[in-house]
Amino acid sequence: MKIVDVNVRVFAHTTYRHQDTAGHAHPGPAHKVHLALLTIVDDEGGEGHCFAAPEVVRPHVIEKFVKKVLIGADPFARERLWQELAHWQRGSAAQLTDRTLAIVDCALWDLAGRKLNMPVHKLIGTYREKMLAYGSIMCGDELENGLATPEDYGGFAEKLVARGYKGIKLHTWMPPVSWAPDVSMDLKACAAVREAVGPDIHLMIDAFHWYTRTDALKLGRGLEALGFDWIEEPMDEQSSMSYAWLSENLDIPVLGPESAGGKHFSRAEWIATKACDILRTGVHDVGGISPAMKCMHLAESFGMNCEIHGNGAPNLIVAACSKNANWYERGLLHPFLEYDDGFEYLHGLVDPMDADGYVHISDKPGLGEDINFDFIDANLVA
Repeated sequence: MKIVDVNVRVFAHTTYRHQDTAGHAHPGPAHKVHLALLTIVDDEGGEGHCFAAPEVVRPHVIEKFVKKVLIGADPFARERLWQELAHWQRGSAAQLTDRTLAIVDCALWDLAGRKLNMPVHKLIGTYREKMLAYGSIMCGDELENGLATPEDYGGFAEKLVARGYKGIKLHTWMPPVSWAPDVSMDLKACAAVREAVGPDIHLMIDAFHWYTRTDALKLGRGLEALGFDWIEEPMDEQSSMSYAWLSENLDIPVLGPESAGGKHFSRAEWIATKACDILRTGVHDVGGISPAMKCMHLAESFGMNCEIHGNGAPNLIVAACSKNANWYERGLLHPFLEYDDGFEYLHGLVDPMDADGYVHISDKPGLGEDINFDFIDANLVA
């Protein structure tokens, strides 16, 4: 068996999510956006799929790097293929990103699962069949009755708890909001949520990513008084020593890194330099399911939890196959959006949540996504 083709379909679908000038998601009117589906094909007709932003799987990236490594190779040799593709990043990392590695790795896992008629989590080794989800709230905005005030956050948090969530993570206000960032406003929102949901709901925060050490410390001290579970990315993660300083000076656990590059290698350095108390990984952050599992095992070896960044089938698989993750990140959520409405290109949600706050792991073959191929083929863009 060998790989004979790698192709990309770009299609249009409807969404109510918009991006501001800093890239943060907010609700708005329905509009069309583009998404890509990468497909790897073997000589027996087997296929593996993974969704991606179109810019991650541009034609020249697929032709120059991905096909060069994959065509003619054994699709089950995932680790070798990942290593060979990663080696092409030397001098080409601006073109061949970790996100591209992640999409290819996930599609290879999907192909293996579909070939064997097994879910990927069983191929890796299932630890659990369900996972507690925390509601991950969108960044603050200036929309009336949206997320414009601390009271808005508190009211929305009450609704999330009524829906079944046992944990909530705030993303507070960031530019281009006219007056942001502001540590005092962050803490007011956190206090409003704590008052609204009571002492038993787990709370976390992902605040402005470029606070100074002084502001991050002030924020962390306030969160300690409010009983938050962790503080996430308040400073630029390119400075791991700033996080080592913050971890040393706070009692609240510091979680990271999320956006810092370096795959599992940099995560090892964060552990070694005591830059975090809880490790962070994500399939699209570190280059795929394979390196994300390395991060989980790395943290476990040091007696640390490792929480997973982002939603979607690949991240849910990593959570299902790990002992040391407490949560699945579900969202992003907003009072003006209904997450459970799903997506046109899927026949159903990959992460439906029950009334008790648990997301159940899919037993569908591959990544577990029920892809609407008819919709995709009917909405292709040139």
